[in-house]
Amino acid sequence: MAKEYDAVIVGGGAAGLSAAVTLGRAMRSVLVIDAGEPRNAPAAGVHGFLSREGINPRELLALGRTEARQYGADIVDGVAVGARSTAAPMFGSEPSFEVDLADGTTVVARRLLVTTGLVDKLPDVEGLRERWGRDVLHCPYCHGWEVRNKAIGILGSVPMALHQTLLFRQWSPDITLFLNDVVEPTEEEWEQLAARSITVVDGKVLSLEVTDDALSGVVLESGKVIPVEAVVAGPRMEARSAVLESLGVPTAEHPMGVGHHVVVNPQGGATSVPGVYAAGNVTDLTGQVMASAASGVMAGAVINADLMTEETRLAVEAARLSAVSR
Repeated sequence: MAKEYDAVIVGGGAAGLSAAVTLGRAMRSVLVIDAGEPRNAPAAGVHGFLSREGINPRELLALGRTEARQYGADIVDGVAVGARSTAAPMFGSEPSFEVDLADGTTVVARRLLVTTGLVDKLPDVEGLRERWGRDVLHCPYCHGWEVRNKAIGILGSVPMALHQTLLFRQWSPDITLFLNDVVEPTEEEWEQLAARSITVVDGKVLSLEVTDDALSGVVLESGKVIPVEAVVAGPRMEARSAVLESLGVPTAEHPMGVGHHVVVNPQGGATSVPGVYAAGNVTDLTGQVMASAASGVMAGAVINADLMTEETRLAVEAARLSAVSR
């Protein structure tokens, strides 16, 4: 792995692999470094992805790897622990980077794309993590159809809880909002909840009740059990930004108050550091798989254009020097 690449992509999810295909088709040398920890691994299927509805998340990534390799991309299983800017002579004055892997390997790239996604930090409720992605959910567009017409509980844990409650009412008439000593509806919100026939339960949530490997209820601190078949829990979403932070790229609080993300140029994912790009959930905390894939395609195209611009500049400089020397 001493080879230098036009682009190194850290993260082999939908965004990273889509960028690899785009760059490979542009005849760029590409390396994808993937830690093998997709956020949606617990889910049974991917939804909202045209032509791949319901596909297992790992199957989608396997297909993506095959397509990226078809266009010459190298893919390695590994963890990138940091990166730094370098002044590699072979690249002249243009940006270049060294990326360090946990196994001690270092790779060199002309451009760097980080698509490492995010980590879901769930509320402190016993049993929540074990059911995550199965019958503990967060996105109605990802999972609403699968729990339609079931008894759904909304766990008050984030500022978006009331919005989630009203959204999930579209998929079921049996909705219960657990205030959990966190949510305090306004007078207008109480009116909305009543108008939509949504049950509201006061008191702190202690744990989940599971019967025959299926969610059956929410247990309050008082000991009372409220029957439900699914729970919606809004996690705190934190960008996996260690590699970007090692280069001086900061994170910022998301405008919706749901976590920290990396702020980039929306047209292609350029960060505040020249030559460094980011795409997917590391920048868009609420983006679904198809949106992440689309951002990867755009980032790949912008990176290719960036490289083309630099190559053209160097070619013009070389031509001028040649003309002067004649």
